[in-house]
Formats: sequence, C-alpha cells, structure tokens
Amino acid sequence: MANTGTPYGVATATTDAVAAERKTNARNALIAGFLGWTLDAFDFFVLTFVLTEVATAFQVTRPQIALTLTASLAMRPVGALIFGSMADRYGRRLPLMMVIIFYSLVQVLSGFAPNYTTFFVLRLLYGIGMGGEWGVGASLVMESVSPKWRGVVSGLLQEGYALGYLLAAIAYYAVFPHWGWRALFFLGGLPALLALFIRAKVQEPEAWKETRSANWAVYRRSILKHWKLFGYLVMLMSMMSFIAHGTQDMYPTFLEQARHFTPNMRATTTIISMIGAIFGGLTFGLYSDRIGRRRAMIIAVVLGVLLVPIWIFAPSTGLIMAGAFAMQFVVQGAWGVIPAHINELSPNELRGFFPGFAYQIGVLISSTIVYIEAVLGETMGYAAAMGILAIAVLIVGAVVIALGPEAKGVAFGRSARPS
Repeated sequence: MANTGTPYGVATATTDAVAAERKTNARNALIAGFLGWTLDAFDFFVLTFVLTEVATAFQVTRPQIALTLTASLAMRPVGALIFGSMADRYGRRLPLMMVIIFYSLVQVLSGFAPNYTTFFVLRLLYGIGMGGEWGVGASLVMESVSPKWRGVVSGLLQEGYALGYLLAAIAYYAVFPHWGWRALFFLGGLPALLALFIRAKVQEPEAWKETRSANWAVYRRSILKHWKLFGYLVMLMSMMSFIAHGTQDMYPTFLEQARHFTPNMRATTTIISMIGAIFGGLTFGLYSDRIGRRRAMIIAVVLGVLLVPIWIFAPSTGLIMAGAFAMQFVVQGAWGVIPAHINELSPNELRGFFPGFAYQIGVLISSTIVYIEAVLGETMGYAAAMGILAIAVLIVGAVVIALGPEAKGVAFGRSARPS
C-alpha cells in the first residue's frame, strides 16, 4: 500500500519553521510593546523634572503644573476606550501605530505651548494617547508569547515604564541645562518612528484571530456579562496606580524642595531608582511564574511599607538614593506582574479593551494623588505628605490584591477555558 502521509522529515521541517516564525513574531511584538510603553513613559515623566521651570515660564504655581499631570492621567480611560475597542475589532497593529503617532505629535506640540491654557489642553490630549497605548501593547505581547514565559515577559514589558522614566532623567541631565525645558518635549517626537517597525515587522497574534468578535452587539453584551470582574480590576488598578504615582511623580520635586538636591543630583537619584524598578519588575515577574501572581505582588507591596522610612526620611544622601532604589524595586516589582495578571483574568474576546480600560479607569480614580501631594507638600512638607500617603496606599493595596482572583498560566484563544 502506498504511503500517502506526510514524510517525517517534511513534517519536522514544517513544525520547526512554524515554531521559528512564532518565536520571531513574539520577539517583535515584545519589542513593539516594550518600546511603545517606554517612550510613552518618557513623554510623561519629562514634565516631572521641570515642574518649577514650566510654572515660572507660564507664571503659575507648581500645583497648577502638577494639575496638568493629573489631567493627563484623568484622560487615559478615554484613550483606552477608543483604541482598546479598535484593537478588539480591527487587530492590535493598526491602533498601536495610530496611538504612538498621536502621543508623539501632542508631545512635540506641548513644547511649543505659548501659555498655561494651551499647555493644559495639550496635556489632556496627551493623556488620551498614553491611555490607549498600554492596553493594546500589553494584549499584543501577552497573546504572542508562550504562557510559560508570561511572568518574566510581563515584568520586562511593564518596566518599559521604568526605563522611560530613566531615559527622561538622562535627557533632563544632558539636555535641560543647555537647551531648557521645551527641548525635552521636542524629543518626544522620536517615538513616531516606532510605527514604521510595527508596520513592517509585527504580526497579529493568533489568539486575536481566533476570538475576534465582528458583532458590536455581542461585544457589548460580553462587557456587561463580566461587570463584576471589571469592577474588581478597576479597584485593583486604582490601588496600583495610587502606589506608583504616589511614589514616583512628585519624588523629583520632593528631592528639590525637601532635600535641596541640585538638578544633576535629582536626575542621578531618579536613574538609580529606575534601575531598581527594572530589576524589581523582572525579579517579581519571574517569581510570579513560580509562586503565583497575587502572592508575588503582596510580598512586594508589604516590603514597600517597610521601606518608607529609608525612602523618604533617610538622614543622608547615600541612604536616600538607596531608599529610592529599594522602593522602586518593590513598587515596580508588583507592577511587573500586572500585564500577565490582568490579561490572564480578562475574557478572550475583550482582551484589547478590558484590561486596558480597567487599568485606565483606575488611573483616573488615582490621578488626584499627584495634585494632593503637591498641595500638602507646599503646606506640611513633601516628606510628611508623601510618606503618610505611601504607607496608606501600600497597605490598602495589599488587601485588595489578596481579595482578588488569579488565572496564572491560562491559555489564550480557542483552547482557553470558557469566559
């Protein structure tokens, strides 16, 4: 009888080619998602270094400029809604390219702002772009990589945020003394080039192709069906955002006002803290693959409570820098678990919209912390204001994490459990 089956060698070669293609696609998706979030964070954090200078240029107070940070954070849900729903309907690539070009353009225009009102409006628009990037990029990456690597890749992806902050500190150190604060915003146009890489190298994940919903009515019903899970994710991301923005955004201002650090010392301290953040995200992301997402996050935020004294009240410059490193190691360690954790919890057909929108609603709820810290810092001192708020949000955050569900390692696509 003739053998009509596929020769073993041909089958093996085909399998190897498919595996190699998947690996390449996963790598390119990770590069796109990581750099998109890195450059997004760079564009956001350059303002945190020049609050005083921008306030002087526009003849307003520091809290008024801090309010533009709050404005950006508050508009992030709008971006998540627009670009996240587009990603579920039309794929991850096109919305990701659009959102990167959008926030890059707004960042450059911010550098040309002639007055406070124009600057405020542009920071509102920037928030739309910032909110759209994370959900689309995270779903692209998490759907493209193997489940066994999700934890460590999650940590790497999320620490693009820390790398963006680090790059902002380097730019502040190198650019600001020579060309002023507007030049920092002009650098924000460079991320638009990433759209070319995405168009040429990034493929749509198979999980999206398998679970795409072409019917908007079905899509809306699925959102309503999972409202309890969505409510929990909003609560979780609110606390995580309180923790992150409460320990990061006003820290350079604390170093300036309470510790009298020079611009170079503020930049150096921030760089050190973001190196800690990157290592923390990778460490706890990998750790979460072994002991679970929630347990890794709880350990990180509890350690954060214990680190508050050295982070904010240390008596020497060396200890302040060590405290900044350690605090961001655990804060971003907890955050490093987030992309994997909330994408695993999200329904297949909603993964572009659901985790990103919940994340950004949480950011909206927590966006006031920057303004509150600025107002309290001007009256009771930045050390006391930031220390008290950090302890409070870290403790409540640990409780919220512990009360939630977990789906570590769940499959994406048709092979996933019913959602």
